[in-house]
Amino acid sequence: MSSVEAYEKPVPVPDPDSAPFWAGCREQRLLLQHCEACGHNQFPPSNVCAHCGSGGLSWKQASGAGKVFSWIVVRHPVPKPVYAQDVPYVVALVELAEGPRMPSNILGCSPEAVVADMPVRVTFKQVTDEVVLPLFEPA
Repeated sequence: MSSVEAYEKPVPVPDPDSAPFWAGCREQRLLLQHCEACGHNQFPPSNVCAHCGSGGLSWKQASGAGKVFSWIVVRHPVPKPVYAQDVPYVVALVELAEGPRMPSNILGCSPEAVVADMPVRVTFKQVTDEVVLPLFEPA
């Protein structure tokens, strides 16, 4: 991947459970864990199924479609001044078509345009040479 500008905000640090998720994001693929025992799709990643406790998890590509479940509009650059250029911005809990809910940001519309059940789709933003974030925009 090509170099990107210096990114000053905190970035996720993959662990053994989440590394496949972040690898998928680098390929612009949204991956979810899928329990082979009960069929449950889950996020965030874990070493066992949150529904049945099975360790039989695999990774499946999600559609990237979802809807806004809840959201807040951040109007103050908290917790760090590095966020000042972004305010106001939306932090949302997106309910994916496959079931799990994922926290993210909503881009591509004014914060006032975000409403409950608004259809969204995943988009990806490369923020460092190694980290690509899944974000959402109106569908």
